[in-house]
Amino acid sequence: MEKLRIAIMEGDDIGTEIVPVARDILSKSLQMMDIDIELIELPIGKLAYEKYGDTFPHHTISQLNNVNGIICGPIGHNNYPRDDPHWKMPPIRKHFELFASVRPIKSFNTDRDIDIIFVREVTEGLQSTETVVAGYPEFRPNDEITIASRVITRSGSEKVARCAFDIANTKNRKKVTAAHKEPIYRLSCGMFLEECVKVAKEYEDINFDDTLIDTIAMHLVSRPESFDIIVTTNQFGDILSDIGAGLIGSIGMAPGLCVGNNLAMAQATHGSAPDISGKNISNPYAMVISTAMLLSWMGFKYKEDKLVNASNLIEKSANDVIAEKKFITADIGGKSSTQDMGEEIIRKLECNSI
Repeated sequence: MEKLRIAIMEGDDIGTEIVPVARDILSKSLQMMDIDIELIELPIGKLAYEKYGDTFPHHTISQLNNVNGIICGPIGHNNYPRDDPHWKMPPIRKHFELFASVRPIKSFNTDRDIDIIFVREVTEGLQSTETVVAGYPEFRPNDEITIASRVITRSGSEKVARCAFDIANTKNRKKVTAAHKEPIYRLSCGMFLEECVKVAKEYEDINFDDTLIDTIAMHLVSRPESFDIIVTTNQFGDILSDIGAGLIGSIGMAPGLCVGNNLAMAQATHGSAPDISGKNISNPYAMVISTAMLLSWMGFKYKEDKLVNASNLIEKSANDVIAEKKFITADIGGKSSTQDMGEEIIRKLECNSI
């Protein structure tokens, strides 16, 4: 089989701290499992602008066309200049049709048994920076009016619904819940729900229900244990998955994987946190588990059991560190640095491989 390649892009702010930790853990696990994967460093965000005059330059795009997986740190686009089109949120998801963002949340050391996978469509919907490759879906015809568009397609809805049910099959999950607001958005949410219902009929062993978005938000807080997999549209998924992260104590504990038909990208669900950048206190867990999710996806995609085993080893080692509470960052009650937590995960890799 052709040698696999993974692109690594640090992103902005704390991305320059947590991505190197994830890369070191990835490299160690590949070495221990005797897996030969080429790791390619590429610029994106501020670093790319400084070098190429664009946050998503052609150099990076051309290299990404030839990789099997991507690891990408957070992008600090909220602080980009608004008057320069070259300072933009890199439209990686849209460009490479990474249509579903898979965001698992799991409780640790709490009284609640929370274990939910959010599956969010990310190439259409209302999120302007993620759904276009040129121009803007918002405009202001005069100073008193702003108009925004929301795009829902049958194809996009069907793909994200099928992704959710396929994950349920793979992970032995029992129920998929579609989150929507069909009584109000009868055509847009209506189309999304229609496709979810169609796909559900093909998976007879998996229970399916649908619930209004506001009801789900309330039930996530009051009884999150009742949910298994939640599939929804772009903006709804962005909000719900952040509520989920709050339930388990920190956005630094919320990993993510953006998947398409032929490519996947590991990207933690949190932002670039410029307020703590450079302090070596950011939690690397979400980025590390996102990387493990990428290895698992590649393992199933390319039928390489070693990659799945490496993914499982990373996940167990990171979870062991969380459970022991000795080398964890301040956001989850510890005093360790980003680097110290990463080094402890590597030590656990070595122990767990014996």
